[in-house]
Amino acid sequence: MSEAVSKERSHNYLRQIKGAVAYKAVAMAASFLAIPLMIRYLGQEQFGVWSTLLTVMSWIVFFDLGVGNGLRNKVAEALAKNDKAEAANYIASGYSLIGLIALLLWAAITAASFFVPWQSVFNTHAIAETTLRLTVQIATFFVALNFWIGLIAALLGALQKTSLTALGQLISNVLALMLVFVLTQTTAASITKLAFVYGISLVTANILLSLHLYQRNPELRPKPYLDKQHASPLLSVGLQFFIIQLAVLVIFTTDKMLITQLFGPQHVTQYEVVFKLFSVISFAHTLITAPLWSAYTDAYHRTDIAWIKQMLRKQLAVYCGVILAVILTGLLAKPIIAVWVGHELDVTSPLVATIGLFVLVSIWNNIYATFVNGIGRIKAQLCTAVIAMLLNIPLALLFTQYFGFGLSGIVLATCVSLLIAAVVLPIQVYGIVRDGTRGIFE
Repeated sequence: MSEAVSKERSHNYLRQIKGAVAYKAVAMAASFLAIPLMIRYLGQEQFGVWSTLLTVMSWIVFFDLGVGNGLRNKVAEALAKNDKAEAANYIASGYSLIGLIALLLWAAITAASFFVPWQSVFNTHAIAETTLRLTVQIATFFVALNFWIGLIAALLGALQKTSLTALGQLISNVLALMLVFVLTQTTAASITKLAFVYGISLVTANILLSLHLYQRNPELRPKPYLDKQHASPLLSVGLQFFIIQLAVLVIFTTDKMLITQLFGPQHVTQYEVVFKLFSVISFAHTLITAPLWSAYTDAYHRTDIAWIKQMLRKQLAVYCGVILAVILTGLLAKPIIAVWVGHELDVTSPLVATIGLFVLVSIWNNIYATFVNGIGRIKAQLCTAVIAMLLNIPLALLFTQYFGFGLSGIVLATCVSLLIAAVVLPIQVYGIVRDGTRGIFE
């Protein structure tokens, strides 16, 4: 194993972190500023509906059958072997597959929207049925479009240029903030108009990133191309990722729907604001782990196990800082929220504590999931994700309806469902790095 390659991988990893820090800081600042603007623009109930709608729309991303993650691994593997032609074939097949899926999803959801009782779905009468339907249709169009062009994020990851993904988030969030501000100054409250400006900001960033990448790497430009040789591996690896993504969908994105149905959409705002506050820690940790996915792929296929062990030790050291950050954020959460959003939004201590616990458990799992994702050894993660998916909603109903834990019960259920992976994934990872091959469920 070339020491020069190992050093360059480490240097690039640090460059990606440094590049992403500034982009993420601005992106998060814009996102935080947009929250109180949107709440004042729509009001708490309509904002709760909007937040829930975004969660539902994010489910579209999970219908890529794992092709995005499969594409990232296959392209990174091809580039590790210096085979750009093979990488280009995978890219072309990936875009073709996702384009077809996106088109079918857009058509199906748009057609179904005329038959769904949206006021019942969002448990609200504050917004007219026709307005909700139009909002869903607008959001569906932009999310489906971004579903296709958003493959750029997987490719930037494969090229170990994750800082550019953070740049895309900066562009999207700043543009969204500017457009929302314009709405607040020029129009009356309209969830439909908010959906439109959100969609514009979402796709603009990925279009700009795509132009940048393919101008600098013309040999990788996608073309209409789809064959079994390259589509089958994407689907084979991708289907395992898809099952994990589906489980993650249930675990991470049903909380808002449960809150909407059990407590009303106005309570989503309280949950969203606290979650957004703690997301600073999650986003900061993502800056550190995001470049590692494809770096692990590269190191594993070059049999550089020493570098992998070194990175895992550093990630555990970082986790100690995460624990301190969560404790500090929990202690200061209420005064921060009072200044940020206003005193009229009351958040409970149990909700703050359980969301802090959720961040700790999910980041711990992410340390090990990033490695197994990068090398494609995901059977252990798949099994634990499915078990967690099956446990999450029943636990949420148990904690809220039987024990009366309220909003915090829903978050606590998510934490408990993730604990199995918190034990199994470290065993899986250390089993692999010990001899380079072995892992449980393999």
